[in-house]
Amino acid sequence: MSDDKQRWVAIARVLGARGNKGEVAVELLTDFPERVSGLRKAYLQTAEGHDEPQPYAVSSFWVSQNHRRQGVFHFNGVDSISAAEALRNKVVLIPIEERVTLPSGMHFVSDLIGCAVFEHSEHYHEQASSPCSLADAPAAIGNVTDVEFIGEEQQGTPLLHVATHQGELLVPLAEDICFRIDTTARRIDARLPEGLRELNTQE
Repeated sequence: MSDDKQRWVAIARVLGARGNKGEVAVELLTDFPERVSGLRKAYLQTAEGHDEPQPYAVSSFWVSQNHRRQGVFHFNGVDSISAAEALRNKVVLIPIEERVTLPSGMHFVSDLIGCAVFEHSEHYHEQASSPCSLADAPAAIGNVTDVEFIGEEQQGTPLLHVATHQGELLVPLAEDICFRIDTTARRIDARLPEGLRELNTQE
C-alpha cells in the first residue's frame, strides 16, 4: 500500500442520486455508522484513486432504514440530481487520524488487506535453532485480498481471502488459527487446521 493510501480510510462508496435535492445513496464500508452521523467534512476520490481527494462539507447523513449497510449523504453545494449523479462510484474518505480506536484484538479490514500470511507448523518453536526445527519454520503462503463476513448482521467467523500460488485460500479469522496479527508489520501468523486446504479445493 502506498503512503498516500495510508493517509485515508474509506467509509463509503457512492451508489448514485437519491431524491431530487442532491442527496446520494452510499454503500457503507464502516462498522461504525454512528460516528459518520457526526461528520462535518469528508473527502471524495475516484474509485481508481489516481486523483487527489477533494473536501466536501457534510450537510447531513443518515443510515438507511430500508437497506442494511447503506446510508444517505447530502454534501454542501450538491443540490441537484445531475450534481449527485456526478459523484456516482466515488469513494468517501476521512483522514486516517480521524478513524475510531478499536479495542485490543480487533482490526480494520483495510489494515488486514495486503498482509502477508505465514503458516506455522505445530512442531516449530521460534526460539529453536536446530536443523529439524528450521525445516518447520513459518512459510509465506500468500497475501490477504479481502475479508468476508458470514451470515446476517455479520454473525460467524470472518474469512480471510488469501491469494496463493495454488489459488485462493479461505482462512477463518479466529484467534486459535490466526494467533498473531501485526498490521504495522503487515503480517499474520497462522496455524491452519488439518484439511483446510482440501476443503478449499472442494469448494
